[in-house]
Amino acid sequence: MKLLRGVIALPVLLALMLSQSSVALAASYTLFGDASLVHPGNASDTAAQLRSVATTYGGVDFDVPSGTTVGQLTNLGTDYKFTSGSCGGGAPRFQINTAQGNIFVYIGPPPNYTLCPMNVWLPTGNLLLLPVDSSQLPGGTFYDTWAHVLAAYGSLAVTGIQVVSDGGWSVGTTQTVLVDNVQINDMLFTFETPPTKDSCKDGGWKDFTSAPGPFKNQGDCVSYFTTGG
Repeated sequence: MKLLRGVIALPVLLALMLSQSSVALAASYTLFGDASLVHPGNASDTAAQLRSVATTYGGVDFDVPSGTTVGQLTNLGTDYKFTSGSCGGGAPRFQINTAQGNIFVYIGPPPNYTLCPMNVWLPTGNLLLLPVDSSQLPGGTFYDTWAHVLAAYGSLAVTGIQVVSDGGWSVGTTQTVLVDNVQINDMLFTFETPPTKDSCKDGGWKDFTSAPGPFKNQGDCVSYFTTGG
């Protein structure tokens, strides 16, 4: 994975490479940096929370089928909700990794990608219908069309796709965004995981408002999963 970069030319200290501190939660995606699963999601039990404080970062790295090329990408989108700060500094964003550099796909109102509203879930729609940032690639531009990207770089292999928040420095506070229902072509990432007794801890038992819940308390919840119901 390539180093991450924001809209404004400020060095972002992200020598990522999905270090040993990354948390592999499923075969389909990996959380890294200051990222965690939280409850609830968008009309679901779970979402991914990405947080950036100053120059820290959080993100999700998605598995991409081997052999995927830029030209095969047709749909990229997510539901998102800010709970702290707002969009800015080139974050949050999707980034498409290639051997020649990243293609950045920014989340938020174009053309500045700032002033995202707080505490409301919003759908991006298909972000590939909007301008993308191909400036890391030879001959690329900041406001590039996907049609031009396909024509110029369509044969490049996609080596990874992430969604990242690293713009805390730009909003002068903590930048925290939740993402859910991430769409990459026909793949849908909902972050739902089978519940276990650990799901009952830290108030998690209260999230089971329907089957197998509701539970009376944490002990009731733990007992259910320990005994298999």
